[in-house]
Amino acid sequence: MTPLEGAIVLLAGMAAGTINTLVGSGTLITFPTLLAFGVPPVTANVSNTIGLVPGSISGAIGYRRELRGQRSRVLRLLSASLLGGLAGAALLLVLPAEVFATVVPVLILLGVALVVAGPRISRWVAVRHDATGGLPHHGAWWVWPSILLAGVYGGYFGAAQGVLLMAIMGIGIQENLQSLNGVKNVLGAAVNGVSGLVFAFVAQVDWQVVLLVAAGSVLGGQIGAGVGRRLSDAWLRGFIVVVGLAALVAFVLG
Repeated sequence: MTPLEGAIVLLAGMAAGTINTLVGSGTLITFPTLLAFGVPPVTANVSNTIGLVPGSISGAIGYRRELRGQRSRVLRLLSASLLGGLAGAALLLVLPAEVFATVVPVLILLGVALVVAGPRISRWVAVRHDATGGLPHHGAWWVWPSILLAGVYGGYFGAAQGVLLMAIMGIGIQENLQSLNGVKNVLGAAVNGVSGLVFAFVAQVDWQVVLLVAAGSVLGGQIGAGVGRRLSDAWLRGFIVVVGLAALVAFVLG
C-alpha cells in the first residue's frame, strides 16, 4: 500500500468511526475503500472489522453519559450481541469465500437501502416508541432474539448494523432514543470485538489495514460523540449512499 493509499484508508477509518457512532454505517465507507485498493473481499471484511473495534469502543466511551442507569439492560443485551457476533463470524469462516463475494453486492445494497430509509425508519420508531408503554426495563420479549440476529448480521458483514439495532430497541424498549444510541454503540463494539477476536486468530488479516483503520476510527469515534452530533444527518447519509453505490458498481463491474 502506497503512502497516499494509506492516508486515504486512515481518513476512511476516521469517517467510519464518526458515522458508526452517529448512524452505524461506517463499513460502507471503509470496505469499498479497501476493495478499491485491491484488498480481497474477505480479507478486507475481516481486517475492517478488527480495525473498527477501537473506534466502536471510543464511540461507546464518548456516550457514557447516556449509559447511566442502564447497566442491567446493557448486560442482558450484550449477551445476545456476543452470541450473534460469534455466529456471524463463524458463518464467514465456514462458508466458501465465493459465497461472500456473491452476497457482498446484496449486503452493500441492503446497507445503502437502510441508510436511505433511515429517516423514515427513525420517524416510525419515534412514533411507535412514544405510543409504547408498560414495557419491562429490558424491553419486549422479542428484543433479545432480535438483537441476536442483528449480531449475526454484524459478525458476518455489519454495514448499517446500527440502524437495525436502533430500530429494534426504539420499538421494543421504553427509553429515550439518545440513551438507546449509547446502548447501540456498546452492542456494536461487542459484535465487532468478538468477531474481530475470532478473525485475528483464524482468518487472513492485513494488519497494516487494521492499524490504519483503527487509528482513524478512534479519532472518528470521539468526533462522532462530540462535534459529530452537530453534523447534518442529510449530509452524512448522502455521503454514505454515494460511496456505497460506487462500491456496488465497482464490485459488479470488477
